[in-house]
Amino acid sequence: MNGKILVIDDEEFITKSIKQHLEKEGCEVMTAETGEEGIEIFKADPPDIILLDLNMPGMGGIETLMALRKLSTDIIVIIITAHGDIETAVSSIKLGAYDFVEKPFELNRISVLVKKAMETVHLKREVNYFREEKYGAYSFNNIVGESKIMKDVIALAKKVAASDANTILIQGESGTGKSLLARAMHYNSPRASEPFVEVTCTAIQETLIESELFGHEKGAFTDAKAMKKGLFEYASGGTIYLDEIGDIHLTVQAKLLRALEEKTFKRVGGLKDIKVNVRIVATTNKKDLEGAVKAGDFRADLYYRLKVFPIFILPLRERKEDVIPLAMHYLKNFNREFKKNVTAISHEAEKLLTAYPWYGNARELRNVIERVCILEDTEIICPEHLPSEIVNRLESVAEPGAGESMDLPDE
Repeated sequence: MNGKILVIDDEEFITKSIKQHLEKEGCEVMTAETGEEGIEIFKADPPDIILLDLNMPGMGGIETLMALRKLSTDIIVIIITAHGDIETAVSSIKLGAYDFVEKPFELNRISVLVKKAMETVHLKREVNYFREEKYGAYSFNNIVGESKIMKDVIALAKKVAASDANTILIQGESGTGKSLLARAMHYNSPRASEPFVEVTCTAIQETLIESELFGHEKGAFTDAKAMKKGLFEYASGGTIYLDEIGDIHLTVQAKLLRALEEKTFKRVGGLKDIKVNVRIVATTNKKDLEGAVKAGDFRADLYYRLKVFPIFILPLRERKEDVIPLAMHYLKNFNREFKKNVTAISHEAEKLLTAYPWYGNARELRNVIERVCILEDTEIICPEHLPSEIVNRLESVAEPGAGESMDLPDE
């Protein structure tokens, strides 16, 4: 067992005994005789765990605990209490203490508590590490865009993410980065520590999507052998990401609208209202969701409820200044992943990449760069390393009689 421990107790015999015992078990132990001294040590060299006596002259244990919690809400404090003072010890637990031990105690009991507390410390560190990794992966800094329109999109997304908005609609063609933007908005919002639940609406059978989203009660239908929670319940407090919301059936749209407006829903076959607090980020690649409303394929009230904060991502072919920065971003990532050293793109290859219409958008560009990194043994991407359809297209429009301008075909 290792770890840094601070013992705060006015009885020298107790601090010495605990210090000697825990040091034998591999811990680094600091001691303080008063609450004030303990707080100063904490500020200068924060420990993993604090053992704090409740009954001390001057600044008492409860007052010291509250002062420590103001400095760090994560600090683990084990209370040492006198025999018969259990009520105060329990009060300290309510104020944020981890556990307590009653005098007189055996030193082995201290070892057990400290070992258990250190497991909690290590678990918290792992959670924080993975959370920071995830936050880093979905930082707005990873959304590459040099064009003014893309910078405006990112600026708007940051503002909306930080707000209390509970409905966001992101529109754009497949491959434009709607999913990445949705995740960035979650992990850079007040809901970041809560779940992010992704639902690909097109991947769920029409007959099952209501049950998947809202759950069902036992016996609600033939195969409902037991009660099942829906994804809305699992996303409680966080974000539910509805990819391709334009494909949801009208009956499910009605239930979705109720969940948005009343913050309640019923499981399939259920009578009880279940409260829900989620942010809905919906995306669609449909060019004209409003047209679907006019055609009766999408509820008007749901559309306008979702459209409070609409974000539209233009296709890559309409923001050509983003092509090369995106390519370099992917290049950097694939160099790290595949242990390659492709450092640059030649001027001729840049012209080819910029001229190509990228109907698959950023996803298609990413696939091209990944293919080059895997298959080609080069430090500079040149035209001969690119797929033939990219090279041949520029050659075809450059042939005599092709016209003076290179107009991109209509979609």
